[in-house]
Amino acid sequence: MMKPTVAVVGLWHLGTTVAACLAAAGVRVVASDPEPATVEALRHARLPVEEPGLAALVREGLDAGMLEFDTDVVGAVRGADVVWVAFDTPVDERDEPNTNWVREEIERLLPALRPGALMLVTSQVPVGFTRALARRAVDVAPRSVRFAYSPENLQLGRAIESFRRPARTVIGTETGGPDELLARLLAPFQGELRWMSLESAEMSKHALNAFLATSVAFINEVARLCEVHGADAQDVERALKSEPRIGPRAYLAPGAAFAGGTLARDLRSLQRLGAAGSVATPLLSAVLASNDEHGEWLRKKIVEVSGGLTGITVAVLGLAYKPNTNTLRRSSALELCRWLAERSARVRAYDPAIAELGAEGHSRLTLAASAGEVLAGAEVAVVATPWPEFRRLSGDDVVNAMKTPRVIDQTRFLADTLGKDPRIAYVAVGTPAAARSQR
Repeated sequence: MMKPTVAVVGLWHLGTTVAACLAAAGVRVVASDPEPATVEALRHARLPVEEPGLAALVREGLDAGMLEFDTDVVGAVRGADVVWVAFDTPVDERDEPNTNWVREEIERLLPALRPGALMLVTSQVPVGFTRALARRAVDVAPRSVRFAYSPENLQLGRAIESFRRPARTVIGTETGGPDELLARLLAPFQGELRWMSLESAEMSKHALNAFLATSVAFINEVARLCEVHGADAQDVERALKSEPRIGPRAYLAPGAAFAGGTLARDLRSLQRLGAAGSVATPLLSAVLASNDEHGEWLRKKIVEVSGGLTGITVAVLGLAYKPNTNTLRRSSALELCRWLAERSARVRAYDPAIAELGAEGHSRLTLAASAGEVLAGAEVAVVATPWPEFRRLSGDDVVNAMKTPRVIDQTRFLADTLGKDPRIAYVAVGTPAAARSQR
């Protein structure tokens, strides 16, 4: 049986990964984006966001003739069996999603769909979005067109593996039952297909991210209590994860506040759904408030260990939102650098994937060429992005380079190296104050 042809629309991280992975599985893919420069770059396997192995996979698809990039978004969907919508939903500074833009981009494609085509939405959208889209399509698209929704579950830094080997794939359909065309398309990828209604699939994405956000906020609150009451948050984490009702993969690692917009976006979406349906959601509001409170932890610790910010040199290790990628969008590390510079600190940063900052930078932020260079003469070092190469830093490297060897490492990424060196004042979330004072 022939594999369906697929048009992927929206080519940021999600859409590029989907297109390349489908092409590698033998699916003929035409991919497009409203931004012509993005399409042109991908024709030369230049990614909008760095992802390990993805550029090579794009190149393979191009060379094999299975993957094509087209600047004509409407033309790209003509004749496709499946139109895979992967637009990145914009988020404002309050983490409110702009789904109107996504809706407008999709609606202009509807008249171009062929009879019998299926539109699969994976953009982050609110409950009811896809059903409303199907109703709108009755007036402008062939009547045999079908709609489905599947929440994306890719992880920056390991997106290819996430797509190819999902634990499960949630798919909502108009009937709530299986769709033969989608089942055939996704057959090469491991993982159980969970079929449900459109609304249930959309709600599952909101609920998953809200649950993860709640877990992060919860363990960070507990960690702050540990600091002042003599407990070690890492010991508490181990105790929780060894409980069978919780499990070893739970989102319960004390560290930074959640950032980037994804988790907060779904919390905001659930809050709006509650308000629209007159359903109180006090827990969701508390999660956001708790996360905002924890977001001040790092800033307070820098001031605490340095005694003040004016004139001190702070070395920031890592700027990217996550390791193994180069996106600075909603980067908490970059926000920290700006905050420090505005308070008259001298700020240097190093990230293996960031060679220049452009408009996203700050006039008083200096980029270093290596981890050793960024540490030279610094009075405080902050581990902001857990790049593996930072684990090669030895205690001698830090002590010899820094003016005062003080390291703040929220996630204890370097606990087994720098954290065990008595010459270094090492501070992490949930470390009891008594333990730090013994150094």
